[in-house]
Amino acid sequence: MVQSILVANPKGGSGKSTLATNLAGFYASTGRQVMLGDVDRQQSSLSWLSSRAHELPTIQGWEVTAGEPARPPRGTQIMVLDSAAGLHGKKLTALLRRVDRVLVPIQPSPFDMWATEDFFQQILAEKALRKSRVFMGVVGMRVDPRTRSARDLEHFLSGHDIPVLGWLRDTQLYVQAAAEGLSVFDLPMGRSARDREAWAPILQWLGQQDDDWCDK
Repeated sequence: MVQSILVANPKGGSGKSTLATNLAGFYASTGRQVMLGDVDRQQSSLSWLSSRAHELPTIQGWEVTAGEPARPPRGTQIMVLDSAAGLHGKKLTALLRRVDRVLVPIQPSPFDMWATEDFFQQILAEKALRKSRVFMGVVGMRVDPRTRSARDLEHFLSGHDIPVLGWLRDTQLYVQAAAEGLSVFDLPMGRSARDREAWAPILQWLGQQDDDWCDK
């Protein structure tokens, strides 16, 4: 059975591709068959995938056959979808009904919070339809969780009963890794231990029971 995860936010520059590529990198590092599907017009994740060295754990893209809809390659176990900015309405509903979990990257600024208000309402309506308590979670991007802005984000989300799963710090490590088609899970532990640790609660929420993301 394929586990499918949608990374989505209607606002551009929220960190969707950073979250999606590193999530795909984690699952690939565990030996799973992973597909990273880019449904963003900018195709940022696809560009990252094309930069990835062949000797790294394999991550595949969509399997495309002329005249047929794109589909996951045979044997795919984990499907990570990087969505387009401005996703809403019927397109969002169609995607939501294809996935098991939704991760929403968001920066803790008033503009980002305002931009996601209607988006959250549509996702929560789908969550209620499924009667699922673990359907959606938020990841704070480029932020120190000890700051007031982080507390403001948590307060905003508490009104919607949406959990903040974790916080990914503002660091050039993600930028440097992305330029080479790498995730933090492809980097040596000496460079990435702090950032791998930040991923622990996110991966646990996704059902990953082992803590081997900190040991490799």
